[in-house]
Amino acid sequence: MIPEYVGTALALLRGAGFEAYPVGGCVRDLLRGEEPHDWDVTTSAQPPEIKAVFRDFTTVDTGIRHGTVTVLLGGRPLEITTFRTDGGYLDHRHPTSVTFVSDLTEDLRRRDFTVNAMALGEGGTVIDPFGGQADLRASVLRAVGDPRLRFEEDALRILRAIRFCAKMGFDIEPETMRAMEEKASLLAQVSGERIYGELQGIVMGDHALKALLTCAVPLSAALPEIKDSIGFDQRNRHHIYDVWEHTARALQSAPKDRLIRLALLFHDVGKPRSFTVDFNGEGHFYAHARLSAESTEAALTRLKADRETREEVVWLVRMHDLTVTPDERTAKRLLSRYGHERTRRLLLLKEADNLAQSPAYTNRGEDARALLALTEQLERQRPCLTLRDLAVRGGDLMALGYSGPALGETLRRLLEDVLEGRCPNERAALLDRVKFYSAQ
Repeated sequence: MIPEYVGTALALLRGAGFEAYPVGGCVRDLLRGEEPHDWDVTTSAQPPEIKAVFRDFTTVDTGIRHGTVTVLLGGRPLEITTFRTDGGYLDHRHPTSVTFVSDLTEDLRRRDFTVNAMALGEGGTVIDPFGGQADLRASVLRAVGDPRLRFEEDALRILRAIRFCAKMGFDIEPETMRAMEEKASLLAQVSGERIYGELQGIVMGDHALKALLTCAVPLSAALPEIKDSIGFDQRNRHHIYDVWEHTARALQSAPKDRLIRLALLFHDVGKPRSFTVDFNGEGHFYAHARLSAESTEAALTRLKADRETREEVVWLVRMHDLTVTPDERTAKRLLSRYGHERTRRLLLLKEADNLAQSPAYTNRGEDARALLALTEQLERQRPCLTLRDLAVRGGDLMALGYSGPALGETLRRLLEDVLEGRCPNERAALLDRVKFYSAQ
């Protein structure tokens, strides 16, 4: 149950006369029947005493001011933290001071949610002073103590709650949810990098739909780009959901590809700004893909997303409303222009987008799925899709007297003819085609 390196640390601390317990998320995961990804230990030993116990091992003062020492055991890092209580949180993120204490319950009292405020005692006993086990069995996320105080201390806990909902399907206890909504404005003081880290966990969750629908208000404080989408009636026969519910359902329908899911989160944020109504009372969203792409770029720049992610997600958002037909000509054009990976993501996004529309209009999703199958088939056949694939080269045209811009333009015309099926990708046929151009 407990890894050997963690067991070694517990034995050494206890053998030196100190209390020591696995604590927090690792205990939660064990009780859920999952293998913990990270282990943390809390102890009555203070930092100098921790370092003395592990004097034969490498130690790193990762957070020694707050009582944390990292110990390398068998090549594995383990954070060991002294029982503590926290002082004030003037920046709504970090305590200005900590006080070391000798009581485990006092240490657990400062933690965010009851399911994370449990420790594992000797013999596998669970130390659970705040009802975390009951909440875990009921799949309820509840703040420890006063939820408003917990979120005032660290506003990032609001997004952590949404991530736990998205990942584990927890229901958020009503008072905790009210506090999340009341204190959501404090997220303005959280760095873009930390918001982005939590956001990626939210969109990749198995229960992302539930999280996005139930936690839309606090999430919009961190992502103001989505605010106008919440509850926005589309008034369009292709849609049975408002913009935000459509967004959430599309995202949940998508494969667990981070870029696709991020793109779906933002793909329709431009709709409220582009909304018009025709003479029949039907809503339209002309140019919403462009507006959505602009908002996406602004959001991902603010959140300090890496350049590759930002560029790919913005491209997917800009292209998501592209009309496609499931034929070989379209498949070749997409692959020629955008390559296999971009084309695959775009078509998977379009399929998920359509699955969240009115059931009477699922044909576009079926078209995307059929077109994806065609592109996969073409990739296996390795057809001519780019200038590099042509059976003639620039040197062949130079021998015919071509140079400068005319040479490049002729090669592009040849590729176009091959893609359109007007000419086979064979050297003799292509050179004959060049003679045909010259004769025109």
